[in-house]
Amino acid sequence: MTNTPPAFDPEEAARTFQEALKEASRNMRGAQVVAKSYDIAVGLTPKDLIWSLNKARLYRYRPTADHLHRATLLLIYALINKPYIFDLRPGRSFVEYLLSRGFDVYLLDWGAPGPEDRRLSFDDYAAEYVPRAVRKMLRVSGATEFNLLGYCIGSAIASVYAALHPEAPLRNLVLLTSPLDFSKPEDSLFSKWFDHRYFDVDKIVDTLGLIPVEFIETWSKMLKPIENYVGTYTGLWGKLDDDVAVEGWQAMHRWIHDGVPMAGEAFRHLTVAILFSIVCPSLPTE
Repeated sequence: MTNTPPAFDPEEAARTFQEALKEASRNMRGAQVVAKSYDIAVGLTPKDLIWSLNKARLYRYRPTADHLHRATLLLIYALINKPYIFDLRPGRSFVEYLLSRGFDVYLLDWGAPGPEDRRLSFDDYAAEYVPRAVRKMLRVSGATEFNLLGYCIGSAIASVYAALHPEAPLRNLVLLTSPLDFSKPEDSLFSKWFDHRYFDVDKIVDTLGLIPVEFIETWSKMLKPIENYVGTYTGLWGKLDDDVAVEGWQAMHRWIHDGVPMAGEAFRHLTVAILFSIVCPSLPTE
């Protein structure tokens, strides 16, 4: 007995072909969205450069409210990404929101270090750059006190500054996603990765000088590999028909892949601090 192939149905074939075309078109649309994300405009809120030191730049955003709060606000971001995460797109901007609420907003942008900056340390950022930026901000604004918001590694730098300068007219210290407590290694993959038994930070820093963007991005993504390498793009699939959602996705995708290298000495300090908090989670007090 032989199997008889099903009769050819031209209508069914046409429907299958149309569905395949739609699928291919959607795939092409998704690829275009990803490719064009690197060109999307970000950080569009108007601002003025008021101070610089080496690669660092201090900006003042142009106020939009009629009345400003008495205390200014200084934003300090990490050393490994660009700070336009504070100001992604119109309507999706933290800075825009703050300005609308009457805050006088300043941003300390670290810039991208070059090979000549490989010896920049946490001491330089927290004890040299930040105090000078604060003094300039207070002179420009005429304010007698200020608020300081640190994000990611920027919160560690802000914390060190606040600890070193108790006399500063600092009204509020706000810390977001702060890498400050690594006393429980089981709660942090970084603590495991930077264990001195497996990770020779001195050899890496002395060899490379600057920690490459590719290293930093890979380490960050490997904290949640499925979410970062797969979920990001499968999530985009369901947004392709929503132009506003696509624009927001593109801005975030650009930021994620728009990192900067890290000065080797600052990386050494950060890694040693993590190891110290693991080995000595608490110190005896008198």
